[in-house]
Amino acid sequence: MEDRSVLYNFFNWASGIVWGPVLLVLLVGTGIYLTLRLGFLQFKALPYALKLAFVPGKKTKGEKGDISHYQALTTALAATIGTGNIAGVATAIFLGGPGAVFWMWITAVFGMATKYAEAILAVKFRVTDQNGHMAGGPMYYLERGLKAKWLGVLFAIFGAAAAFGIGNMVQSNSVSDVMETSFSVPPLVTGLILTFFAGLVLLGGIKSIGRVTAFFVPIMALFYVIGALIIIILNFDLVPHAFATIFSDAFTANAVGGGVLGTVIRYGVARGVFSNEAGLGSAPIAAAAARTDYPGRQALVSMTQVLIDTIIVCSMTGLTIVMANQYSGSYDGADLTSKSFEMFLGSAGSYIVAIGLIFFAFSTIVGWSYYGEKCFGYLTGQRGLGIYKIVFVLFVLIGAIAHLDTVWKFADVMNGLMAFPNLIGLLLLSGVVASETNKFLKVAKKEKEAEKRERQTG
Repeated sequence: MEDRSVLYNFFNWASGIVWGPVLLVLLVGTGIYLTLRLGFLQFKALPYALKLAFVPGKKTKGEKGDISHYQALTTALAATIGTGNIAGVATAIFLGGPGAVFWMWITAVFGMATKYAEAILAVKFRVTDQNGHMAGGPMYYLERGLKAKWLGVLFAIFGAAAAFGIGNMVQSNSVSDVMETSFSVPPLVTGLILTFFAGLVLLGGIKSIGRVTAFFVPIMALFYVIGALIIIILNFDLVPHAFATIFSDAFTANAVGGGVLGTVIRYGVARGVFSNEAGLGSAPIAAAAARTDYPGRQALVSMTQVLIDTIIVCSMTGLTIVMANQYSGSYDGADLTSKSFEMFLGSAGSYIVAIGLIFFAFSTIVGWSYYGEKCFGYLTGQRGLGIYKIVFVLFVLIGAIAHLDTVWKFADVMNGLMAFPNLIGLLLLSGVVASETNKFLKVAKKEKEAEKRERQTG
């Protein structure tokens, strides 16, 4: 027990350093720099990006990849829409005050440019591996674009380790906790069920993951968002005051226990990044598998992920919590979200949060399994992937029945460490991002003109 305490304290200390001001400034600063360099692309190209993501288009010449734009988006969303959207937002408000929601929004706005840059580089520098599948992500653009393989190796080590923590055990642990608390299901039973379904999906590879997430992600997100929208619509008189509280507190910082402005910004930025993962380098691994002809096309699709995750799903959680006004009490994390929903919808509210958390956590396991596999494959030359998948699935069961305080902190550290080599790559390769963007925007302009001529003649 003493050893565990020492280990926990070490990772808790390391987490405070890794997620300190340097990383948070670097994350937001990279987003601001890319926004300026790309001419505020996330605003100007958003309608077109949403069309690419959700409206089936014609097949274009020169497309390469394993899954569709939409499947790549939903695979990345599966990994990012997780406990951070329910528990992470609540923790940010509890520790930083309602103003943390505003700083989550700011992080998301600039994070869209970061996510775009990650995806464009992932597709630009992707390779076809020995198994005939697309492989890409920070490790490849750090090696092939920046000529810094050592940074790619570092990223892959941190990514493979984080996959077992934040992408696996802490998720299955969250599900088993909810199932036991809300539905009196023993953790072992939950673990066995999760392991079975995770195995079915994961052992089928990226095409299986893509098919499952394409069906699963919209349903789970809509289920939770509709629940929150019902609360907002039925209690619309509380909405203006909630927004006013968020905006005023963002600059006055009335955090629990008397906060300071740095605290509200820190928790807003940290939890925003934890939720949408912009800058961490995980999502571009899924983007690299997309069937596309130009890196810019998939990059625009990937950009919408931040909008959906933070601006839509996290906002629903944040608004409901601020409207319920229970964040100054003893509730924190998923409990605070659950109690807020319950205040407006009775026991149905707590069930919405519980079921949402179960689906969100399972989808994160599915998405992160692919990230971990690709990082592991990069390190081993694509050897031992079958064994990796089996071990990953078994750790789902371990996570469901174990006590994971130390694993939570370890995962937090690994997640943060992933960001450093990735952000170095984004900043130093920003010229490539700008060049590929200009190239694709010219193509997109010609396509738009051709469509217009077609409508006029048709």
